[in-house]
Amino acid sequence: QVQLVESAGGLVQAGGSLRLSCAASGGTFSNLIMAWFRQAPGKDREPVAAITSSGLTTSYADSVKGRFTISRDNTKNTMYLQMNSLKPEDTAVYYCAGRYGGGWSSRLEGAYVYNYWGQGTQVTVSS
Repeated sequence: QVQLVESAGGLVQAGGSLRLSCAASGGTFSNLIMAWFRQAPGKDREPVAAITSSGLTTSYADSVKGRFTISRDNTKNTMYLQMNSLKPEDTAVYYCAGRYGGGWSSRLEGAYVYNYWGQGTQVTVSS
């Protein structure tokens, strides 16, 4: 069974940066397709970015493209989300998620395809 643990989020001013990490254990991390999701109050959980098991291919939501970077280090069983030029609308609980197999789509997929989830971490961007 895969366990995913996100790093602490935080409070940051608009225009600032924050890096989240997601540490995996209990499975074969290098075989997992991984993703970041977020959920703002009163809204559905939405995909932010995804990365293939090798880390060679990534995909982003239009709302974060050019500002966020997803990456992974398979030697450390860890995935990252570097968030730059943060905006108040980025405020949400951020979740990391993973799944084995199922193929890769260049289009971000919904939460239902992911089997493993972290507990979530709050990111608040003040204006």
